[in-house]
Amino acid sequence: MSVEVIQPGVLTTVQDLGRIGYQQHGVIVGGAMDTFAARIANMLVGNQPTDAVLELTLKGPSLLFHEDLLIAVCGGNFVPSIDGRRMPANRPVWVRRGSILQFSHVRQGCRAYLAVAGGWEVPVVMRSRSTNFRAGFGGYEGRMLQGKDVVKSGAPGDYSRYLASELAKQAGTNPFIQTDWFVPKTMLAYMGKSVIRVMQGEQYPDFTDQSQKDFWAQSFQVTPQSDRMGYRLSGPILSLSSPLELTSEAVTAGTIQVPPSGQPIILLADRQTIGGYPKIGYVATVDLPVFAQLKPGDTVRFQPVSVRDAQKWLYERELELKQLRVAMQLAAGWR
Repeated sequence: MSVEVIQPGVLTTVQDLGRIGYQQHGVIVGGAMDTFAARIANMLVGNQPTDAVLELTLKGPSLLFHEDLLIAVCGGNFVPSIDGRRMPANRPVWVRRGSILQFSHVRQGCRAYLAVAGGWEVPVVMRSRSTNFRAGFGGYEGRMLQGKDVVKSGAPGDYSRYLASELAKQAGTNPFIQTDWFVPKTMLAYMGKSVIRVMQGEQYPDFTDQSQKDFWAQSFQVTPQSDRMGYRLSGPILSLSSPLELTSEAVTAGTIQVPPSGQPIILLADRQTIGGYPKIGYVATVDLPVFAQLKPGDTVRFQPVSVRDAQKWLYERELELKQLRVAMQLAAGWR
């Protein structure tokens, strides 16, 4: 089963949850920027959390369906439509072959995820299907999608086939049909959020008292120099009390580095594997999807939190996802 790209959008790539276990060899993790939305999209069509999705950025693609497919869109609002009719997001949708799915410029957020039952079938490279387009491997030929590309879906599981069959029975002659149940928008309440929870970094005490105060009290703006590697922010200058020589060491998603310019950089999905700038803080994992949905010009403020609280919120998020999967299957009548 396959989908043909008519128009590719601004930056449409195949992503999953990342290329784990190779940072010691200098290979970035990559993967979906908003892993929460990507996982829900996969869940909606009965996939595993690690299955590949299409990540849409700022402006989505136009896609021609060569086969009937079960899909779901989750994340930013790209106003999806099928054959000119609005398609609802955050729920499973059965699409008839020959239909065209279109996305507009994003209205809210920055990124959305298109999942298909069975996941998008591209070669596995280092245990991941994610696109590393800087290095030119993974995903679809190691690059963003282009016009006339044909992307295939994998074999759907039993639940996915059941759900697609039930929807197809109700479709009639319509180009698509969706379930009457959906994921409530309240689960994506982080969209548009402007306060980010942050834990202090190792070098936090090395910044001046005024810089520490400004970091928590002042707003920072996302600059146009932001990308999947990291978001550069502009705001009050963050200064060290005295020059500091650091050895480069491993960094993780959410690391907040402060280069000599004094303007912080939030490291994200395509971050480098090591860094030597002072680390003033770390974004709590549950708030990383917030950054994935910010666009240049958006503003954020930081709120101090403890490691224990950050771990508790992550545990609660994972529990919420498990409960959501069970609720979906019950709503679909799957036993």
